[in-house]
This record gives sequence, structure tokens and C-alpha cells, in this order.
Amino acid sequence: MKLRLGIPKGSLQEATLNLFVRAGLRIYTNPRSYFAPTDDPEIDCLLIRAQEMARYVEHGALDAGLTGLDWVQESGLEVIRVTDLIYAKQSMGKVKWVLAVPDDSSFQKPEDLGGCIVATELVNVTRQYFAGRSVAVKVEFSWGATEVKPPLLADAIVEVTETGNSLRANHLRMIDTLLESNTQLIANKAVWADPAKRRKIENLAVMLSGAMAALGRVGLMLNVRKPDLAAVLGLLPALKNPTVAPLADGEWVAVNTVIEENAAWSLIPKLKEASAQGIVEYPLNKVVM
Repeated sequence: MKLRLGIPKGSLQEATLNLFVRAGLRIYTNPRSYFAPTDDPEIDCLLIRAQEMARYVEHGALDAGLTGLDWVQESGLEVIRVTDLIYAKQSMGKVKWVLAVPDDSSFQKPEDLGGCIVATELVNVTRQYFAGRSVAVKVEFSWGATEVKPPLLADAIVEVTETGNSLRANHLRMIDTLLESNTQLIANKAVWADPAKRRKIENLAVMLSGAMAALGRVGLMLNVRKPDLAAVLGLLPALKNPTVAPLADGEWVAVNTVIEENAAWSLIPKLKEASAQGIVEYPLNKVVM
């Protein structure tokens, strides 16, 4: 069995490859090839632009792939949305597709744009957005550099933003949000009905989600005498409940938990004051809930 997996080429590529490394699967890319083998002999990858991913998955050229919710909706195609993987080019959050106009324009709301030109790469979603508001606009496909088109080449744009910095740098202001998007693992419907391939895709989802859950978290292990256990547990935030295990010395127990990495700085001294000993902070690759 071979699983053909699409990896988004372009702005998401580096973040995606790093996520796979954290999940334990290395993808070997070559700048001269769109094909990429992996450490798993049952998974081969193909680098495809995120905008095209849903089409190739729906057609069956790919069994599964990673792309944004925005491009799934833009395609209008039926694919299986396996799991959300909330990361972007610069952060671990979602991105937004926003309606933006020049700072000095008179437009204040979408309805003000009747009869205007709106440039965007997300043509179908934008048309549906304005149709839902009964606002007649001309939506033109933008091949790139969309932020520089108003006011000479378009009256407004619909553009994706992660921080808003590029819009501000081009003297644009947002007047509405059309869509929030994040990366998703999607699968072909026929492949999803194949038990072996479905299991492989589900296992991939578990490992990728586990790698994402570990980001910004660390493991914490410590020993404590039983009389001091309640005080120590009272200090510990945890995903669920800390693991408490007896030690060879019956007076002591070992405590293991997961905390936010930025909490360790203030928490560890407090644990020491509460009589915890042998405190070890360690990095995490995956946290599978």
C-alpha cells in the first residue's frame, strides 16, 4: 500500500515540513523535483500549491493532502475533512480573508461597494459573500500583489492576512472579514472508504495533532513526600490530572504532568518551596489526547 500525500508548496511549505519532523516523519524534498519520499515506505509526498490541493484530492490523483479551509471552500469540491491543524506561515493561529479598501476612501461597509471592482484570488467565496448581501460588484481574479491594486486597478480587495502588517503598509484598512481559515488534512472520498488507507490517514492525523499539541508545552517530573503531595498538586496545572506513581520508598511518590512552557519559570521555584525534589523539566515532541 502506498499513500499519496499532498504537501502545500509555497508559503506553508516550511511550516508543514517542520510539523512533520516534530511528528516523527521526515520528508525529503529536492528543489528540482515535486516528488518527495519519506521515512515511511508507505507514504510518498507530492508538493502541490495549496490552491490546487482539493482538486487533486477530489479527482483521486492524491489520496490525501494538507491545504487551507479557504481553498477547500473556494474549490466547491467534495472531500473528506479529516482534522484541523491550526498553523500558518508565521504563527500557530488562523488566517483571515478580509475585505479592505484604501485608508482615504469613503467606503465604510460592504454595501458601499455596489458597482465597484473587487480584486482577489478567492473569487468564488468573494462572489458568494457579496451575493449573500445582494451587493452587485465585479470580482476580478488577482494573480498576486493584490494589496497594491487599490485604488488604480480596483476599488477594494479581498486578501488573506495573518498579522495585518502588509495591509497597513499599503495604506489599506479592513472593513469586514469574509472567512477565517486554517490548515486541514483532507482525503479523497473513495480512499476514505478503504479501511487500510483510512487507518493510515487517521494515524497520520493523530501524530500531526499530537505534534501540534506539544508546541509551547513541556513535561514536568518531580518527587514529593506523601504529606506534601496535596500542596504540590495544588500548584500544578495539567491537561487532565497529573500522574502520581509510588516510589520504592513508600513515603515518596513521583508526579508527572504537562504544563505550558512559559509557566515553568514561575512554577518550578514554587514547587521547590512546597518541598518537591528532583524536579525535571523536559521537552515534548507529541502530546496525544
